[in-house]
Amino acid sequence: MKKTVPSPALITPDWPAPAAVSALVTTRSGGFSRGPWQGFNLGDHVGDEADAVAANRLLLQEQLGAGTRVQWLQQVHGTAVVLAPRAQGVPVADASWSGDPGVACAVLTADCLPVLLCDRAATVVAAAHAGWRGLAEGVLEATVRALPVPAASLLAWLGPAIGPAAFEVGAEVRDAFLGADGSAAVLEAFTPAQRQGHYFADIYRLARLRLQAVGVTAIYGGGFCTVDDAARFYSYRRDGVTGRMASLIYLNASADHG
Repeated sequence: MKKTVPSPALITPDWPAPAAVSALVTTRSGGFSRGPWQGFNLGDHVGDEADAVAANRLLLQEQLGAGTRVQWLQQVHGTAVVLAPRAQGVPVADASWSGDPGVACAVLTADCLPVLLCDRAATVVAAAHAGWRGLAEGVLEATVRALPVPAASLLAWLGPAIGPAAFEVGAEVRDAFLGADGSAAVLEAFTPAQRQGHYFADIYRLARLRLQAVGVTAIYGGGFCTVDDAARFYSYRRDGVTGRMASLIYLNASADHG
């Protein structure tokens, strides 16, 4: 009897990206993983069975189609950006970019913020992993600087992350952002929590401010909460041991890019 393949449920970003650009975000629905990683776990570093992760990644590859490969990263909450078509193996970095068709830039998250970027002319794409540490240290600015196009030509999409009503942080997180930019806009991204010295942080707002500061003004997405939506999303804050979703963007292998 043929085994039924549990098809994944995918999110397609709602943004005015060019037709030659494809982007998607996986959810936990479908897939082969079991236990606390139940579903479509794509993280190979979270304790899940290697065979299940490999099967899930193969299932993801089938969604992308022939001619497109995924460039995975070893994410460390830093600011390193790699050129995906020239990357060897799985580089230590938290962002990648590509100007070559058929190379998917990918980041894994389970509360941290995935940010996808492309330019209006469909010549470059990028994906960045922005946890609070990387965001505070400048991973988005580093990604924008790495792209060989003007920042004003870029579109950004903010994928599923921990929402502002769930992201309670200590004063050290607030101080990390205020130390780099003590503006009122940054201050407003932190709301006092009931616990003294704690705040609720709006990671979406903080990312928008960082992108706007380097000239990216066409920003879409946000409004998700990985903690609250257990049916669709993995959440490290909620569950501890859990899987990872992937956010991917690529120039279509079959498109004419001149």
